[in-house]
Amino acid sequence: MSLSETLWWYLGNILEYAMQMLPCMLGALAVFLLVRPGQLRRLEGRGLVSGPWREGALLLFVMFGAGLAALTVFPAGFWRVRHWSAFLRGERPLFPPVDWHIQLQTLQLTPLQEIYRAFRGPWVMFLMLANIGIFLPVGFFIALLWRRPRWWKSAGLGCLCSCAIEFVQIFIGRSTDVDDVILNTAGAFLGYWLFRLLRALFPRCFAKFQCHERGAI
Repeated sequence: MSLSETLWWYLGNILEYAMQMLPCMLGALAVFLLVRPGQLRRLEGRGLVSGPWREGALLLFVMFGAGLAALTVFPAGFWRVRHWSAFLRGERPLFPPVDWHIQLQTLQLTPLQEIYRAFRGPWVMFLMLANIGIFLPVGFFIALLWRRPRWWKSAGLGCLCSCAIEFVQIFIGRSTDVDDVILNTAGAFLGYWLFRLLRALFPRCFAKFQCHERGAI
């Protein structure tokens, strides 16, 4: 494929995955709007205020987290329209059975093996870049919303989330790969440094994303 064809192919895959994230993201939006008034009252009881900038960023983080879960802790293609159509027609089960023989055969615990393979084909390269990019917001939002952001907080929580995802995928017929943990952690680490870069460029703006004491600003 030419460079332009490859880029369009990448874009098409990104849009397809984004559509699969949408149902869980909308569910997260509904839950956020339902429980957030109580959370704000608890903050108010502690003398803290969470402004609209922080609330907007928190909402985006919650929705993104739900979308990430849609792609990773459900069977492959679970949120595609054709999967649900086939299920409603009785042509396939909602949750396909797990073939444990294949599952154990495809368990990949050798570091860097899949990363090396990424340079041999566009699909594996796409998966490698996607594993980095999908966790970049994790590291970014953790640094943005937590007080005293540190790189090890972003990278550490990214690693823990990735390990939990890979563990769950053993039981839902998805491939489990140590390289995914490495790439996800790298993505969260890069997300932290993206936060640092943007905060250096717009320091006054980033103060709006933290809780503050009532009357402090």
